[in-house]
Amino acid sequence: MKKIILMVLVVFVFSAAPLTADYYIQQKIHTDAFEIMGQSQPAKDQITHLWLGDNRMAMISDETTSIINVKDQLMYMINHADKSYIEMTLPLDMSKYLPPMMQQMMGNITVTVSPTGETQTINNWNCKGYDVNMKVMMMDMNMKWWASTEVPFDWKTYSENMYSHMTQATMQLSQEALDEFKKIEGWQIKTDMSMNMMGAEVKTSTEVVEISEKTPPEGTFSVPAGYTQKEKFTMQDLQKR
Repeated sequence: MKKIILMVLVVFVFSAAPLTADYYIQQKIHTDAFEIMGQSQPAKDQITHLWLGDNRMAMISDETTSIINVKDQLMYMINHADKSYIEMTLPLDMSKYLPPMMQQMMGNITVTVSPTGETQTINNWNCKGYDVNMKVMMMDMNMKWWASTEVPFDWKTYSENMYSHMTQATMQLSQEALDEFKKIEGWQIKTDMSMNMMGAEVKTSTEVVEISEKTPPEGTFSVPAGYTQKEKFTMQDLQKR
């Protein structure tokens, strides 16, 4: 009888355990100091926290949070400054959620991805290099992108089913521009970006410094209580992204 009880307990424990582990990815983002229209902008450092779970993903920064729930086919873009959020259905049609000016701009964004054949080890991840050029109206953004397939999770599933939606929403990309990004094989480990904005050269570096299995804090994959739902982004919302 004791053996039967023990077997039942073992089965219960394993059936109650999650089928996939949650992964935590920490990114460090650095922007060099620059001057634009006579105004000096100091150098800035920030950290983003990315959580990968079973059919869900959350990207968290001080100002914003983006959450994807594949099971419910929903995405949430959360603005912590004014405690608001926008609920969007998947697959994304960004034109439903952008102001008219941004809808027009989205159609003028073009992306070109070219593998360089270069390899580099970054924080113990073996990476391949890509040159990425992004044109937004009259502005060029040039990126050196390093990606690795040697990460401890199914990068392809997360990239195709979730991360691509976040990229599309945060960068306001058309489907054609998003498809170009899909040429990159592997998970983004480091990106160096430079762009000319109103005569000022702006340089930003994004680098993954940690990938580990962790239990996410409570509420990681949900909209905070008391936040107000909005139907569309405002121009002020988009300027903060």
